[in-house]
Amino acid sequence: MTEVPIRTEEIKLDQFLKLAAAVAGGGEAKVRVQSGEVTVNGAVETRRGHRVRRGDVIGIGGREYRVGPS
Repeated sequence: MTEVPIRTEEIKLDQFLKLAAAVAGGGEAKVRVQSGEVTVNGAVETRRGHRVRRGDVIGIGGREYRVGPS
């Protein structure tokens, strides 16, 4: 699992995926989230604007990323 620090209390899911380099850009993030390829804390999340917080675990493409403190 890769820990990805954020500077704020929360961040939008699509922005987090870009920050973590889990996707190449915003367009890919949108498609992958809306197609059900992304999980947040083990549950499929299809809203790219969903806010993730420190400690949340994001899964995509067989990899996991934890939202960490800055």
